[in-house]
Amino acid sequence: MTRRIFTPSASGATMLAVTAAFAVATTADPAIQPGDWDDLEPSPAHRQTSVDIVDRLRDGHFIRKALDDEVSSQTFDNYLEFLDPRRLHFLATDIGEFEAYRLELDDALREGDLGPAFAIYNTYRRRALERIEFETELIAQGGVEAFDFTTDESIDSDRSEAPWPNSRIALQDLWRLDVKNRVLTSKLAGDSPEEIAEALVKRLENRARAIRQTRSEDVFQRFVNAFALTYDEHTQYFSPQDSEDFGIFMSLSLEGIGAVLGTEDEYTIVRSLVRGGPAEKGGVLKPLDRIVAVGQDEGPFVDIIGWRSDAVVQLIRGPKGSRVRLEVIPAGAKEEELRVVEIVREAVSLVDESASKSLLSIDRDGREHRIGVIVIPTFYADFQAMERGDQTYKSTTRDVAQLIEELKGEGMDALIVDVRRNGGGSLQEAVELTGLFVESGPVVQVKSLRGRRRVLGDNDGAAVWDGPLAVMVNRGSASASEIFAGAIQDYGLGLVVGSRTFGKGTVQTLVELPPHGGQLKLTERKFYRISGSSTHHNGIVPDIEYPAPSDALHRDRWEGGAIGGRGSDVAPIEHKSSHRFGPHVARLLSQHQQRVADDPDFDYLRARGEYFKSLQARTEVSLSEETRLAQKAADDAQVLAIENDLLIAKGKEPVASVDELNERRLAELTLEPDEPGNDTLVRETANILIDYLDLSEGIALADDDARASVQ
Repeated sequence: MTRRIFTPSASGATMLAVTAAFAVATTADPAIQPGDWDDLEPSPAHRQTSVDIVDRLRDGHFIRKALDDEVSSQTFDNYLEFLDPRRLHFLATDIGEFEAYRLELDDALREGDLGPAFAIYNTYRRRALERIEFETELIAQGGVEAFDFTTDESIDSDRSEAPWPNSRIALQDLWRLDVKNRVLTSKLAGDSPEEIAEALVKRLENRARAIRQTRSEDVFQRFVNAFALTYDEHTQYFSPQDSEDFGIFMSLSLEGIGAVLGTEDEYTIVRSLVRGGPAEKGGVLKPLDRIVAVGQDEGPFVDIIGWRSDAVVQLIRGPKGSRVRLEVIPAGAKEEELRVVEIVREAVSLVDESASKSLLSIDRDGREHRIGVIVIPTFYADFQAMERGDQTYKSTTRDVAQLIEELKGEGMDALIVDVRRNGGGSLQEAVELTGLFVESGPVVQVKSLRGRRRVLGDNDGAAVWDGPLAVMVNRGSASASEIFAGAIQDYGLGLVVGSRTFGKGTVQTLVELPPHGGQLKLTERKFYRISGSSTHHNGIVPDIEYPAPSDALHRDRWEGGAIGGRGSDVAPIEHKSSHRFGPHVARLLSQHQQRVADDPDFDYLRARGEYFKSLQARTEVSLSEETRLAQKAADDAQVLAIENDLLIAKGKEPVASVDELNERRLAELTLEPDEPGNDTLVRETANILIDYLDLSEGIALADDDARASVQ
């Protein structure tokens, strides 16, 4: 098969040196196979599943809305955004042809007609394959050394609002500029032309393989999620495979070998091993081992080279007590050094996502203070074990209660609960976890589809911890984390510190979609704090705010869908505030500000925040080597200034280069593991709690003196 790539136009003068060879017919990309150009089609089951999703959203979503032309238009735009967010594949003429579907998708969804969705995808597929073919020939015939990095060219870092290319020449020029940017980036990193070409070709082969492995289920899932997004950003369709993975994530357990797998080139590789899992205990697998075939018990081996990782995972998973055999090329070994390993599957606990504890010992004024730290990565619960009546089921609340008791046994004076980067999970667990700190009372208000409000709370009359408490949050804290932090703040039971949270104020339910399988994660309720305020897009505002450099890298929240915009408030629920922290927040804030005003670690965090903001503001990437080198030198100088200010303030030797800085950091990580006590913000939170301990002790002494004088 031969294809004409393009003929350079007069306006494309900068392209001539690189692309003149492509004005003639050339051999097609060998990485692309003839069958790759075949269109995908929906399966018969998708039609009924599509209709079911429409019905479920109409009848069960928190927002009542008609399936009309407006929804059709929004679905159309969402789908194009999902497929081609950088506008590097579709032509303006493609979009013009697709416009015929803009106001027809509502009827198509209602009838289960997936023809328009697959027609759009198949055009995208052809354009993606054409791009692979073009870029492969660009590298093969022109060579990476043919690019001219003295010209004043650039690319936009964000093309989400850019016009669609109006010709194939314009589209291919965007592809050329994208390859040129990758070549320049690798060149500036010190890679040789041969290394750059090899890396680019491998990347193209991987892209071709990904397209080849795309299934009709993937297309269906993407399209119906474009529709679900018109309701809100958290309503989502899960394919049967994704449904299983979601259940594993929530229960933090599975039955298998305990290995995290990924793909590299055409191989399935072992990314890491789960602590305590059968693969780690047996010592038969190591990180970076390559798995090339899988066999069940005594059955034949199935060659998995080139398979999708999710398909490989399905093959390796299995019931506890069963055996799986793997053909493995050990890390660093040659392909012919193949060996066979046998592993008996077990129940595997994903302990890295479980709550964990540590105890900080901080001396102040000759007195030791012991501050407990509990990190909660997610709000998990093994719902299936609960339904079976298993009294040993795993949950966040059970784990945290046990950790608190252990910390109390170690002499804990105050407690930090760290829910930074905790994106949520089980609503029930958020309520029950709050109950560990509230003796009795409401925790959250939940408003249903028809406007009825329900109050969820804790009524056991006991708290596992009633001492000084701080909750750490940041932009990554969402949903269940916000329910927990908001309730602690409303009751005045603890101090909330960090940066403003994500702002997710909705509750989802999983709905089964037989017979095809899969689930619909459906937003059916909104939640409100007991104070009556909504966290939706508002988030939780900490009592004491910390600088958060990484927050500068987050783009503004998407505010589309029927629940878009900031959440409105409702009436508060009567509750008994402890007033434990409320009256002292101003004084604690003042002491914190005094302590960190000249603190080198906080100066460092503030400086990094400003630097990240400047990076975020850049919208254009130069393809001039001279300009890029100058920009890199300026960036390196700014990074070194920030880092050296911190090093000098701490009495350490400054570094002369970014490379030296990275080497020192690597050495320090080896000597000082990543533990809560090494976290500047955790240590400052501990110091704030010590301030409170000193303050409350002084108040107690004053009260004792007052009572003594009265007597």
